[in-house]
Amino acid sequence: MAKLPIALIQTRTPASPAAAFAHVEPLIREAAAGGAKLILTPEATNFLIKDPAGRAVALTAQDRDAVIAGLRALARELGVWLLIGSAIVKSGHQGDDRAANRSLLIDDAGAVVATYDKLHVYDVDLPTGERWRESAAIRPGDRAVVADTPWGRLGLTICYDIRFPHLYRALAKAGAGMISVPAAFTVPTGEAHWETLLRARAIETGCWVLAPAQAGLHEDGRRTWGRSTVVGPWGEVVAKLDHDEPGVLFATLDFDVVTRARNAVPQLTHDREFAGPA
Repeated sequence: MAKLPIALIQTRTPASPAAAFAHVEPLIREAAAGGAKLILTPEATNFLIKDPAGRAVALTAQDRDAVIAGLRALARELGVWLLIGSAIVKSGHQGDDRAANRSLLIDDAGAVVATYDKLHVYDVDLPTGERWRESAAIRPGDRAVVADTPWGRLGLTICYDIRFPHLYRALAKAGAGMISVPAAFTVPTGEAHWETLLRARAIETGCWVLAPAQAGLHEDGRRTWGRSTVVGPWGEVVAKLDHDEPGVLFATLDFDVVTRARNAVPQLTHDREFAGPA
Protein backbone atom coordinates (compact mmCIF):
# COMPACT_ATOMS: atom_id res chain seq x y z
CA MET A 1 0.00 0.00 0.00
CA ALA A 2 1.27 3.47 -0.88
CA LYS A 3 2.36 5.76 1.90
CA LEU A 4 0.00 8.57 2.87
CA PRO A 5 1.17 12.15 3.53
CA ILE A 6 -1.15 13.77 6.07
CA ALA A 7 -1.44 16.99 8.03
CA LEU A 8 -3.14 17.78 11.32
CA ILE A 9 -4.48 21.30 11.75
CA GLN A 10 -4.20 22.80 15.23
CA THR A 11 -6.62 25.68 15.71
CA ARG A 12 -7.87 28.21 18.22
CA THR A 13 -11.37 28.34 16.82
CA PRO A 14 -13.13 31.71 17.30
CA ALA A 15 -16.69 32.27 18.50
CA SER A 16 -18.30 32.91 15.12
CA PRO A 17 -18.52 30.70 12.02
CA ALA A 18 -17.18 33.40 9.68
CA ALA A 19 -14.13 33.97 11.87
CA ALA A 20 -13.69 30.21 12.31
CA PHE A 21 -13.46 29.67 8.56
CA ALA A 22 -11.09 32.61 8.12
CA HIS A 23 -8.91 31.08 10.85
CA VAL A 24 -8.73 27.52 9.51
CA GLU A 25 -8.61 28.16 5.74
CA PRO A 26 -4.97 29.38 5.52
CA LEU A 27 -3.81 26.49 7.71
CA ILE A 28 -5.47 23.99 5.37
CA ARG A 29 -3.93 25.72 2.37
CA GLU A 30 -0.53 25.48 4.04
CA ALA A 31 -1.09 21.78 4.64
CA ALA A 32 -2.04 21.14 1.01
CA ALA A 33 0.92 23.18 -0.24
CA GLY A 34 3.12 20.97 1.94
CA GLY A 35 1.92 17.86 0.10
CA ALA A 36 -0.71 16.47 2.47
CA LYS A 37 -3.36 14.33 0.78
CA LEU A 38 -5.47 13.83 3.93
CA ILE A 39 -5.93 16.85 6.20
CA LEU A 40 -7.64 16.69 9.60
CA THR A 41 -9.05 19.54 11.68
CA PRO A 42 -10.00 19.46 15.39
CA GLU A 43 -13.27 19.11 17.24
CA ALA A 44 -15.63 22.10 16.91
CA THR A 45 -14.00 23.50 13.78
CA ASN A 46 -17.03 25.66 12.92
CA PHE A 47 -17.30 27.56 16.24
CA LEU A 48 -16.57 27.38 19.97
CA ILE A 49 -19.19 29.19 22.02
CA LYS A 50 -20.03 28.53 25.68
CA ASP A 51 -22.95 30.94 25.90
CA PRO A 52 -26.23 29.11 25.06
CA ALA A 53 -27.75 32.14 23.33
CA GLY A 54 -24.68 32.62 21.16
CA ARG A 55 -24.60 28.94 20.29
CA ALA A 56 -28.26 29.06 19.27
CA VAL A 57 -27.54 31.89 16.84
CA ALA A 58 -24.57 30.08 15.26
CA LEU A 59 -26.20 26.64 15.13
CA THR A 60 -27.66 25.46 11.83
CA ALA A 61 -28.27 22.27 9.88
CA GLN A 62 -25.32 20.45 8.35
CA ASP A 63 -26.35 21.32 4.80
CA ARG A 64 -26.69 25.01 5.69
CA ASP A 65 -23.54 25.44 7.76
CA ALA A 66 -21.27 28.01 6.08
CA VAL A 67 -18.04 26.53 7.46
CA ILE A 68 -18.88 23.03 6.22
CA ALA A 69 -19.80 24.43 2.82
CA GLY A 70 -16.59 26.44 2.66
CA LEU A 71 -14.43 23.48 3.66
CA ARG A 72 -16.11 21.23 1.10
CA ALA A 73 -15.32 23.78 -1.61
CA LEU A 74 -11.75 24.07 -0.33
CA ALA A 75 -11.21 20.30 -0.44
CA ARG A 76 -12.47 20.28 -4.03
CA GLU A 77 -10.27 23.23 -5.01
CA LEU A 78 -7.13 21.77 -3.43
CA GLY A 79 -7.82 18.17 -4.49
CA VAL A 80 -7.41 16.79 -0.98
CA TRP A 81 -9.40 14.62 1.40
CA LEU A 82 -10.44 16.58 4.47
CA LEU A 83 -11.73 15.37 7.81
CA ILE A 84 -13.69 18.12 9.53
CA GLY A 85 -12.84 16.82 13.00
CA SER A 86 -16.22 17.98 14.10
CA ALA A 87 -18.79 20.64 13.44
CA ILE A 88 -21.53 21.56 15.90
CA VAL A 89 -24.76 21.25 13.87
CA LYS A 90 -28.45 20.60 14.39
CA SER A 91 -28.94 16.90 15.06
CA GLY A 92 -32.16 16.62 13.07
CA HIS A 93 -33.86 14.48 15.73
CA GLN A 94 -37.45 15.45 16.38
CA GLY A 95 -38.24 16.11 20.01
CA ASP A 96 -34.59 16.75 20.91
CA ASP A 97 -33.29 20.26 20.26
CA ARG A 98 -29.72 19.46 21.27
CA ALA A 99 -27.00 19.69 18.62
CA ALA A 100 -24.81 16.95 17.19
CA ASN A 101 -21.03 17.03 17.58
CA ARG A 102 -20.32 15.59 14.12
CA SER A 103 -17.22 14.50 12.20
CA LEU A 104 -17.50 14.81 8.43
CA LEU A 105 -15.14 13.12 5.97
CA ILE A 106 -14.90 15.06 2.69
CA ASP A 107 -13.39 13.56 -0.46
CA ASP A 108 -11.27 15.40 -3.03
CA ALA A 109 -14.39 16.24 -5.06
CA GLY A 110 -15.92 18.00 -2.05
CA ALA A 111 -18.51 15.32 -1.29
CA VAL A 112 -19.39 14.24 2.25
CA VAL A 113 -18.59 10.51 2.21
CA ALA A 114 -19.06 9.71 5.93
CA THR A 115 -20.34 11.31 9.12
CA TYR A 116 -20.01 10.32 12.76
CA ASP A 117 -21.77 11.80 15.80
CA LYS A 118 -19.73 11.76 19.01
CA LEU A 119 -20.81 8.78 21.09
CA HIS A 120 -19.53 9.81 24.52
CA VAL A 121 -20.42 13.27 25.80
CA TYR A 122 -18.19 15.07 28.28
CA ASP A 123 -19.96 15.30 31.64
CA VAL A 124 -17.23 15.77 34.28
CA ASP A 125 -16.29 17.61 37.47
CA LEU A 126 -12.55 18.18 37.43
CA PRO A 127 -10.37 18.55 40.55
CA THR A 128 -9.59 22.12 39.44
CA GLY A 129 -13.24 23.08 39.81
CA GLU A 130 -14.02 23.03 36.10
CA ARG A 131 -17.46 21.56 35.48
CA TRP A 132 -18.62 20.44 32.02
CA ARG A 133 -22.02 19.09 30.99
CA GLU A 134 -21.78 18.50 27.26
CA SER A 135 -24.96 16.40 27.42
CA ALA A 136 -26.98 19.56 28.08
CA ALA A 137 -26.21 20.85 24.58
CA ILE A 138 -25.07 17.79 22.59
CA ARG A 139 -27.14 14.75 21.68
CA PRO A 140 -24.81 11.71 21.70
CA GLY A 141 -24.58 9.52 18.63
CA ASP A 142 -25.54 5.85 18.58
CA ARG A 143 -23.24 4.16 16.05
CA ALA A 144 -19.55 3.64 15.39
CA VAL A 145 -18.24 4.54 11.93
CA VAL A 146 -15.38 3.27 9.78
CA ALA A 147 -15.01 5.06 6.44
CA ASP A 148 -13.29 3.94 3.25
CA THR A 149 -10.55 6.13 1.79
CA PRO A 150 -8.14 5.55 -1.10
CA TRP A 151 -5.49 4.55 1.46
CA GLY A 152 -7.51 2.22 3.66
CA ARG A 153 -10.19 2.41 6.31
CA LEU A 154 -10.43 5.32 8.76
CA GLY A 155 -12.17 4.96 12.12
CA LEU A 156 -13.90 8.09 13.37
CA THR A 157 -13.92 9.20 17.02
CA ILE A 158 -14.05 12.55 18.83
CA CYS A 159 -12.25 13.78 21.98
CA TYR A 160 -13.82 12.14 25.08
CA ASP A 161 -14.28 8.93 23.08
CA ILE A 162 -10.54 8.32 23.66
CA ARG A 163 -11.37 7.07 27.18
CA PHE A 164 -13.46 4.15 25.89
CA PRO A 165 -11.07 1.52 24.52
CA HIS A 166 -13.81 -0.90 23.45
CA LEU A 167 -14.84 1.61 20.76
CA TYR A 168 -11.32 1.67 19.31
CA ARG A 169 -11.07 -2.10 19.36
CA ALA A 170 -14.36 -2.33 17.45
CA LEU A 171 -13.07 0.12 14.83
CA ALA A 172 -9.83 -1.81 14.39
CA LYS A 173 -11.67 -5.12 14.10
CA ALA A 174 -13.88 -3.52 11.44
CA GLY A 175 -10.80 -2.89 9.32
CA ALA A 176 -9.53 0.52 10.40
CA GLY A 177 -5.79 1.01 9.97
CA MET A 178 -6.00 4.61 11.18
CA ILE A 179 -8.26 6.29 13.72
CA SER A 180 -8.93 10.01 14.08
CA VAL A 181 -9.26 11.71 17.47
CA PRO A 182 -10.07 15.39 16.83
CA ALA A 183 -10.26 17.06 20.21
CA ALA A 184 -10.73 20.14 22.38
CA PHE A 185 -9.11 18.74 25.53
CA THR A 186 -9.16 20.77 28.72
CA VAL A 187 -5.76 21.79 30.07
CA PRO A 188 -5.88 19.70 33.28
CA THR A 189 -6.89 16.50 31.51
CA GLY A 190 -4.66 17.22 28.52
CA GLU A 191 -1.59 17.67 30.67
CA ALA A 192 -2.32 14.51 32.66
CA HIS A 193 -3.79 12.11 30.10
CA TRP A 194 -3.71 13.23 26.43
CA GLU A 195 -0.53 11.57 25.16
CA THR A 196 -0.90 8.50 27.38
CA LEU A 197 -4.41 7.80 26.10
CA LEU A 198 -3.45 8.32 22.45
CA ARG A 199 -0.51 5.95 22.77
CA ALA A 200 -2.58 3.36 24.60
CA ARG A 201 -5.28 3.33 21.92
CA ALA A 202 -2.62 2.93 19.21
CA ILE A 203 -0.91 0.07 21.04
CA GLU A 204 -4.21 -1.74 21.73
CA THR A 205 -5.41 -1.54 18.13
CA GLY A 206 -2.22 -1.55 16.06
CA CYS A 207 -3.59 1.56 14.30
CA TRP A 208 -2.22 4.93 13.37
CA VAL A 209 -3.86 7.44 15.75
CA LEU A 210 -4.32 10.96 14.36
CA ALA A 211 -5.21 13.62 16.91
CA PRO A 212 -5.66 17.25 15.76
CA ALA A 213 -6.44 19.56 18.67
CA GLN A 214 -7.86 22.90 19.66
CA ALA A 215 -5.25 25.00 21.44
CA GLY A 216 -4.88 27.94 23.79
CA LEU A 217 -7.14 30.63 25.23
CA HIS A 218 -10.33 30.99 23.18
CA GLU A 219 -12.66 33.96 22.75
CA ASP A 220 -15.32 32.30 24.92
CA GLY A 221 -12.88 32.01 27.83
CA ARG A 222 -12.04 28.31 27.72
CA ARG A 223 -8.48 27.00 27.47
CA THR A 224 -7.59 23.92 25.44
CA TRP A 225 -4.45 21.82 25.61
CA GLY A 226 -3.20 21.65 22.00
CA ARG A 227 -0.29 19.22 21.43
CA SER A 228 -1.71 17.74 18.22
CA THR A 229 -0.12 14.31 17.86
CA VAL A 230 0.39 11.43 15.44
CA VAL A 231 1.03 8.04 17.08
CA GLY A 232 2.25 4.97 15.20
CA PRO A 233 0.79 1.47 15.52
CA TRP A 234 3.57 0.39 17.92
CA GLY A 235 2.70 3.26 20.25
CA GLU A 236 5.51 5.64 19.34
CA VAL A 237 4.89 9.38 18.94
CA VAL A 238 5.79 10.02 15.31
CA ALA A 239 4.97 13.74 15.19
CA LYS A 240 3.77 16.33 17.71
CA LEU A 241 3.19 20.05 18.06
CA ASP A 242 4.65 20.62 21.51
CA HIS A 243 2.67 23.82 22.18
CA ASP A 244 -0.82 25.34 22.21
CA GLU A 245 -0.52 27.73 19.26
CA PRO A 246 -2.31 27.27 15.91
CA GLY A 247 -0.23 25.40 13.36
CA VAL A 248 0.17 22.51 10.92
CA LEU A 249 1.68 19.13 11.77
CA PHE A 250 2.90 16.94 8.91
CA ALA A 251 3.48 13.19 8.95
CA THR A 252 3.61 10.26 6.53
CA LEU A 253 1.68 7.08 7.30
CA ASP A 254 3.17 3.74 6.26
CA PHE A 255 0.49 1.07 6.48
CA ASP A 256 3.02 -1.76 6.34
CA VAL A 257 3.78 -0.73 9.93
CA VAL A 258 0.19 -1.65 10.85
CA THR A 259 0.71 -5.15 9.49
CA ARG A 260 4.01 -5.56 11.32
CA ALA A 261 2.59 -4.39 14.64
CA ARG A 262 -0.42 -6.70 14.40
CA ASN A 263 1.69 -9.66 13.34
CA ALA A 264 4.04 -9.10 16.28
CA VAL A 265 1.20 -8.90 18.83
CA PRO A 266 -1.97 -10.36 17.26
CA GLN A 267 -4.20 -9.19 20.10
CA LEU A 268 -7.16 -8.40 17.83
CA THR A 269 -7.50 -12.14 17.18
CA HIS A 270 -7.26 -13.23 20.81
CA ASP A 271 -10.66 -12.22 22.20
CA ARG A 272 -12.26 -14.79 24.51
CA GLU A 273 -15.71 -15.04 25.99
CA PHE A 274 -15.71 -14.76 29.76
CA ALA A 275 -18.11 -14.65 32.65
CA GLY A 276 -18.68 -11.33 34.36
CA PRO A 277 -17.21 -10.59 37.79
CA ALA A 278 -19.26 -11.54 40.84
